[in-house]
Amino acid sequence: MEKKRLGLTIGPLQYWWPRTCLVQAYAELAEGPADTFVLGEVTCSRRNEFTLLDWLALARDLVSAGKRVRLATLPLLMSEAELRQLRRIAEQGEFAVEAGDAAALQRLAQQSERLPFTLGPHLNIYSRAALVEHAGLGADTWVAPLELALDAVARVNPPAARVHGPAGAIQTEVFGFGRMPLAFSARCFTARHHRLSKDECEFRCRDDADGLLLSTTEGQPFLVLNGISTQSAALHCLIGEGAALRAAGVDRLRLSPCSQGFARVVSLFDEVLHAGLPADEARAELQAMPLPGALVNGFAHRQAGMVEELAHV
Repeated sequence: MEKKRLGLTIGPLQYWWPRTCLVQAYAELAEGPADTFVLGEVTCSRRNEFTLLDWLALARDLVSAGKRVRLATLPLLMSEAELRQLRRIAEQGEFAVEAGDAAALQRLAQQSERLPFTLGPHLNIYSRAALVEHAGLGADTWVAPLELALDAVARVNPPAARVHGPAGAIQTEVFGFGRMPLAFSARCFTARHHRLSKDECEFRCRDDADGLLLSTTEGQPFLVLNGISTQSAALHCLIGEGAALRAAGVDRLRLSPCSQGFARVVSLFDEVLHAGLPADEARAELQAMPLPGALVNGFAHRQAGMVEELAHV
C-alpha cells in the first residue's frame, strides 16, 4: 500500500534575521519540497525591519512559485498597535491566517467574509471537544500543541473519525523540527540579560540568529531566550516518526527555520518521508551538521521533552 504523503510546512521564523538573510533564506526554501509557508512576526512587534507589506509581497512570490501561504499572528498581544496589526492581517483577505491567540481567533470568527483559518499551536486545544468547538468557528487546520504526544493527537482528531467544521474535515499539523517555543512573557528576557529595558532594548536579539542559549550550572544546554519567548535548547525532531505520524492521522509536519543548513534539513525530511531514505542515515547527517542544538523527541512519546531521540516506531 502506498504511504500517505505528509505535507511539509515551513513554520514562521522565530528570530530576527537581517533583511537580506531572510530574503535569501526564503528564496532558497522556495526551490525546495515544502509546499506551505507560514509567514509573519510571531515573537515581538518591535522587530519591524520586515513590515506587513513586505510579508505580503513575499507571500505573493511564494504563491507564484507554487506554494501555499498562511499569515501568522502574534501569540501574545500587549498594545493597541499590536491589535491594529492583527486587524490588518485578519482583514487582508488574500491569504489564509493562522490564529496565534484568542484575540485573533475571535476576530477571524466574527468576519462575515473570510478564508478558512488555522488554529495555531498556542491556542491550547488538548481534547476532541475543544477541537470540535474551535472547528465550528471556521477553521480548516489544527496545529497540535508542541508537548502533545502523537497517541494523544490521534485521539483528538483520529484519521477514521475526523472532526469537521464548515470548511470540511480538519487537517492535523504537528511541529516536527526546531527549537520549541515553550512560553511567552510580557517581559523581554533578551533585553533583561543585557541589562536593558524592553522599550530600549537596542534590538539585541538581532545578534542571536538562533536565540540566546542558557546552560545549567553543570554547563548543560537548557533553554534559549528569544525576546519574550523562552525556547527549548534542543531541537525537536520527528524525522524517524513517519509511521507514527501517519497512524496518528497527521497530515502535515511543521519545520521551524534555523540559521544554518535548514534547506538541507527540509530536503532530508522529504527524502525520509517520501523517497525511502533510511531515517538513521538522515539523522546521522543531521547530527553532523552545524545545527544549534541536539536532537530530541521526548514529547512525541509521552516523555520529557529533553529526552534525546528514542527508538523509532
